[in-house]
Amino acid sequence: MEGRESMATDQALAAEHILLVGVNHKTTPVAIREKMAFPGGYEQALAALRRLPGCRECFLLATCNRVEALWVGESGDRAAEALASFLFGDNLTDECAEYLYRHEDADAVRHLFAVASSLDSMIVGEAQILGQLKAAYRQATESHAVGAILNRLLPKAFTVAKRVRSETGIGLSAVSISYAAVELAKKIFGSLQGKNVLLIGAGEMAELAMEHLLNQKIAAVTVVNRTLQRAEELAGRFHGQAAALSDLLVRLESADIVISSTGASGLILHKDHVIPIMRRRRNRPLFFIDIAVPRDLDPALNELENTYLYDIDDLGGVVEVNRGEREKEAVKAGRIVAEETEKFMSWRQNLAMNPTILQLRRHVEEICGRELAKTVAKMPELPPNGRAALERMLAAVAGKILHSPLQYLKRDAACPELENKVDVIRRVFGFDDEKPAS
Repeated sequence: MEGRESMATDQALAAEHILLVGVNHKTTPVAIREKMAFPGGYEQALAALRRLPGCRECFLLATCNRVEALWVGESGDRAAEALASFLFGDNLTDECAEYLYRHEDADAVRHLFAVASSLDSMIVGEAQILGQLKAAYRQATESHAVGAILNRLLPKAFTVAKRVRSETGIGLSAVSISYAAVELAKKIFGSLQGKNVLLIGAGEMAELAMEHLLNQKIAAVTVVNRTLQRAEELAGRFHGQAAALSDLLVRLESADIVISSTGASGLILHKDHVIPIMRRRRNRPLFFIDIAVPRDLDPALNELENTYLYDIDDLGGVVEVNRGEREKEAVKAGRIVAEETEKFMSWRQNLAMNPTILQLRRHVEEICGRELAKTVAKMPELPPNGRAALERMLAAVAGKILHSPLQYLKRDAACPELENKVDVIRRVFGFDDEKPAS
């Protein structure tokens, strides 16, 4: 019975499809991406994804540059439409749907491995995406949203990313979005020495920006956050000042550069808020860099004199240093991703093949066992070592009989014709006319 259940499990897993639907910075402007925020939080969004008809396992990745839903279960247009509706909710329009990309099975696996290895990042080689993937996987595991397929696929993605970092130089010149924000500020001012920086938000992006700012000899940095305690913790680590979000407008009066990266669901600073501040500043230039998705800062800020706003889409062309070297390493990394994708798909194909291989082995072993019993029954004077010799001979015969059909099945196991090969073996040996061996 246990063997039969194992075969049934393998067959069920092999029949499942892997589907990934999402948007990223390459395909979709931030104005569309910010419509995909999940107001109820990650856990509620993941639970809603899990409840979609046809979904057996699921995983959700939401960062400033991408939102992707990955599931195991049904495939096809109906499943893709369900995922599109989940991602955009009431904001789904024909325009939004056009920005979605869709990957299935091997393409979905390849895309996930490329994302984990930062080959699909705005800045190739940055390490932040791997941490975001691991955090999302941990949450999906705690929510019991993942099963046998994703519990193998996602850790495999982490392994692929580690292999890419150890076997290529892609991380040697890597930078993050936060680094790009600081580079943009340097490009604007020429030097950040003596400048006052205001960070809005105290999350991971703000922390990374702080680390990059330390080497720029800035005059002062202030962290403004909705939770004052978190702002104090981050500011204390870098010898800066902390303030509550309610003090934001006051702090803007002395700032030169504002980098905003909160998790707010809407704008936290509007054009009308800044107009009186610019008067008190006597129109001294004020630069805003908004790296939040959804955006924190009103796009209309750019309409004010001496006020300059850049959002996350503007960062794509900021960092050109070492681009050529990174791209060469990305080619090597792409080969690793392709190789690991083939390995994973071979494992998936083997799930479909394993029940037939097990049944084939047991079929031949049972024939040998029956024939051995008949022969021994006719030879009452057979010495003990004689039976052992017969068993060894039959085991050798069974191995020779099994060799060719097993080689036939295992040769090019990841090929699309595997299902036909399995069907041939089952028909030749008459397995479809009998119940699987237990």
